[in-house]
Amino acid sequence: MADAIQTPPDGGDRTHPSAAHDANRRGIELMTLSMACFIVNDTLVKFVSQSLPTGQLIFLRGAMASVLVLAIMRGTGVPLVPRQLVRGVVPLRSAIDAAATLAYLGSLFHLPIADATAINMATPLVITVLAVMWLRARVTIARALAVALGFAGVLLVIQPGVDGLNAWAWLCLLGTVLHALRDLLTQRVPRDVPSIAVTLATAVAVTVAAGGLLLVQGWQPLGARAFALLALAAVFLTGGYQFLVRAMRSGDIAVIAPFRYSGLLMAVALGWLVWGDVPNALAWCGITLVVATGLYLLRSRRG
Repeated sequence: MADAIQTPPDGGDRTHPSAAHDANRRGIELMTLSMACFIVNDTLVKFVSQSLPTGQLIFLRGAMASVLVLAIMRGTGVPLVPRQLVRGVVPLRSAIDAAATLAYLGSLFHLPIADATAINMATPLVITVLAVMWLRARVTIARALAVALGFAGVLLVIQPGVDGLNAWAWLCLLGTVLHALRDLLTQRVPRDVPSIAVTLATAVAVTVAAGGLLLVQGWQPLGARAFALLALAAVFLTGGYQFLVRAMRSGDIAVIAPFRYSGLLMAVALGWLVWGDVPNALAWCGITLVVATGLYLLRSRRG
């Protein structure tokens, strides 16, 4: 357990073939675990959202996750150093992640989980666009075409004009843009800041942001079943955050990042098992385009 929450040392020669292979393998495992945790968390909170307002739900889950992270830090001997929570890009990353969480969950509660997950999986497309706009990165014709096809796939999932999907789907796409910003910033977190500290900063930021929404929406009575499901969701959320941060800081991101798409398969399966949701033909075409172009872009980042 201790090893699962500690930031790996930055020492060692990752350029050695064996070391690079081990780092990539560990990163792939962490990314897959992260996606599994996030999808189970999404399923639980979507289920609870049928009886609780969005702000109250996210606030309670965030507060539970914050307490859980603090307990893990104490239990494993990781010191709480407040200044680590405000080091470098950590505060900005946390704020962006909080906004992304509100946008994504707000849309998830009104969309099939597979559709929301597919839209969120367009993150590599958005990262490519942001790299061109923000970092002045050069883009080849092939990559530009991949981005265009990928966003065409997103539109096939959103399906403008379908009753009840538009507004929430566009909100989900906003969350995807914010998640892309978060991922770019994750790689700029100082190496001496433990992953668990980044997780704590994110959980606290989400809780505070949801508290503002809670003031507007009000509080509703909370049953024991809803409380237990939210507590379980907080466990999976904490694991998801921790595994994601560690995955993004391990090995070659072009090798590791494609395994985020494992979450899409899990979302389709859970959406069918829990709610009986199955993507229609257009949505499947869109999902295929998003995954194919995303994989191409992630792999081509080596060049």
